[in-house]
Amino acid sequence: MLDHRVGSLTCLLLPLADRDLLLPNVAIAELIDYQRGEPSSDSPPWHLRQIIWRDHPLPLISFEAACGSPLLIGDRARIVILNTLGGNPALKYIAMVVQGIPRSYKLDSQLSFVDVPLCPLERAAVQVGEHVAKIPDLWALERLVLGAV
Repeated sequence: MLDHRVGSLTCLLLPLADRDLLLPNVAIAELIDYQRGEPSSDSPPWHLRQIIWRDHPLPLISFEAACGSPLLIGDRARIVILNTLGGNPALKYIAMVVQGIPRSYKLDSQLSFVDVPLCPLERAAVQVGEHVAKIPDLWALERLVLGAV
């Protein structure tokens, strides 16, 4: 008989300016250096501009700004390329600013959920080592970006 329990899941803790996000490592296609450029003037404040990654134009977003927090691009800023979930050929990836290099964590099925305020783009908060990490709602993030492009 097959055992369908999940033993562990490798995740990445993404450092943002005002929070940490926790994503399974398969949600991230690549981590790249931050690319300076002209901001988009006619887009929402969270849509910074378009970047080119592997010959694909991608929207570069700030998760913090999408949640209503101030936009901050620090000295250690990087860009993570997120795989999208919806299967829309016009949006296969989303680029998101992070404030440093993500850290890998192996999580088991015994997550400790934390009761803290969440923005509409966050599904839950969990304790990861010494950090409280927010689990983003990738479907909602994708819908937000599709509504703006």
